[in-house]
Amino acid sequence: MAKVAFLGLGVMGFPMAGHLKTKGGHDVTVYNRTTAKAESWVSKFGGRLAATPKEAAAGQDFVMACVGNDDDLRAVTLGPNGAFAGLSAGAVFVDHTTASAEIARELHAEAKKRGFDAVDAPVSGGQAGAENGALTVMCGGDAAPYTRAEAVIAAYAKMCKLIGSPGAGQLTKMVNQICIAGLVQGLAEGLHFAHKAGLDVEAVIATISKGAAQSWQMENRYKTMNDGKFDFGFAVDWMRKDMSLCLGEARRNGASLPVTAMVDQFYAEVQKMGGRRWDTSSLIARLERP
Repeated sequence: MAKVAFLGLGVMGFPMAGHLKTKGGHDVTVYNRTTAKAESWVSKFGGRLAATPKEAAAGQDFVMACVGNDDDLRAVTLGPNGAFAGLSAGAVFVDHTTASAEIARELHAEAKKRGFDAVDAPVSGGQAGAENGALTVMCGGDAAPYTRAEAVIAAYAKMCKLIGSPGAGQLTKMVNQICIAGLVQGLAEGLHFAHKAGLDVEAVIATISKGAAQSWQMENRYKTMNDGKFDFGFAVDWMRKDMSLCLGEARRNGASLPVTAMVDQFYAEVQKMGGRRWDTSSLIARLERP
């Protein structure tokens, strides 16, 4: 059992922190910007809530964070009431936020100055993965603190791996999102084509999903895409944030991402259609609009 704080109880963080308590058996303290959410978590799982990130981090072995973006991350880590002001020497800060590689390196360097460690550890698997404790966690940082953190992360992960130096976890999450963008657009176009061709979609998917076209997206999203239901999983607004990170990093490292850039604009069209909170499979909606 470890002493763990969790900062950020959104659709991902709420169940992740819950698994730390129920599956991991850890002593858990939570912080959330909206106190009512933290009170709801404590009511459901036990543990304690803290009024500030600094208070949550005090005396903990590990502090996990899962917030919205770079600015949110700085807000909960730096400054007089930030977690870094409360963390003790030898502790490990684990960031599950999907953020930039730059802030991952910044926080790693700042942690080292203060005598503790930081690991960037963005996750993939969406809300369902968080609720089922079956997330994929891609990490950047130093080997020793990663190894310590891995045993705690196991409470909500089916796969956890150290990819490389600080920032490597965030860069790997960008690769993940680049791949997903192309796959979802391909599936959307395939289903749209099947509709226009008058094919039995169920029969088509039952057949091609056993061949080279098979993917997680096909297995898990074709039914809701075919039904025009987009209230399951990762929101378009969040995906556009991630695409912005990918395209920004590509401008810095010289990578060519023509499909990613195109799909990002397709998601912008979905937003204009009112689909900001639809899940990412809603790419088909722009193809099938009247």
